[in-house]
Amino acid sequence: MKHEIHSVDQAQQVLNESFYAMDVEVLAPLPDWTASFAVGGDDTVMIGDLHLGVDVRVDAGELGAYHVNLPLSGRLVFRQGRSGPWLASATHAGVYLPTGHTIVDRWSGDCRIIAVKISRAELENHLSLILDAPVRGPIDLTPELDVSRGAGAAWARLARMVAADTSDAGLTGHPVIGARLRETLVSGLLTASGHRYRDAMERHRPALAAPGAIRRVAEAMRAQPGRPFTVADLAAIAGVGVRSLQLGFQRYAGMPPMTYLRQLRLGLVHEELRRAAPGTTVAQVAYRYGFTHHSRFAAAYRRRYGVTPSHTLHC
Repeated sequence: MKHEIHSVDQAQQVLNESFYAMDVEVLAPLPDWTASFAVGGDDTVMIGDLHLGVDVRVDAGELGAYHVNLPLSGRLVFRQGRSGPWLASATHAGVYLPTGHTIVDRWSGDCRIIAVKISRAELENHLSLILDAPVRGPIDLTPELDVSRGAGAAWARLARMVAADTSDAGLTGHPVIGARLRETLVSGLLTASGHRYRDAMERHRPALAAPGAIRRVAEAMRAQPGRPFTVADLAAIAGVGVRSLQLGFQRYAGMPPMTYLRQLRLGLVHEELRRAAPGTTVAQVAYRYGFTHHSRFAAAYRRRYGVTPSHTLHC
């Protein structure tokens, strides 16, 4: 959702509703200014493209969530708990933990940021799935993330892409694609940031998921084929880590879990098109089973069945 804002009170209201309860103080008043906010996401991951247009100080208290401020221009000076001050800029994003009093000493008027809020449960549960082990949070992410190179730069590109798609019609709002994009943001941050679990992530050699765990996941897919499953969702159903699930599916099903799900959905679409009542459209059936990109769906369908979906529907 996009907002054009002309007062500090209005800006504070949008920030409070989308991110955290905070106090915003103007440091260098201007007679005429406009802020621009574009915000989207859900309770697990919220992302915003935020430009205030005037220098401010922000007191956000204790966040209760993990957060990244990625400046596209300008700079932002912040502190959290006894740590700081730290400088966030176009080359180094600012990373915040769920605990510790959080203050932005100066958010410059020319500073446009991509703000990413990740719920504490989402990040910590995701890491526990990667490690196949419980995680005791909060995870001590380092307060600066180098986004000028390597994994940090890749994560920043993804965050900018997701932030650019926050409109109501965007793919980030789709129940399947949006969930996967948000999941990738979370796993990418864990990979790009420094924290005490990094060595364990790199050393971890997952065990193969047992056949019973693979069977539970397959049954869940068949029971709710249109549900917007992510790999993390499926791993939670299996009771194993993401990598263990992937290895288990490759061993026992001959393909990754998301490929298995796609093949299952294609088969169900095929059967429904064969039995479809008059007036049914291909798009209706495909969308019901999680296919949102028509040309890709049609190509996958033709590769599997040798005909177009519309041919099956009208035969």
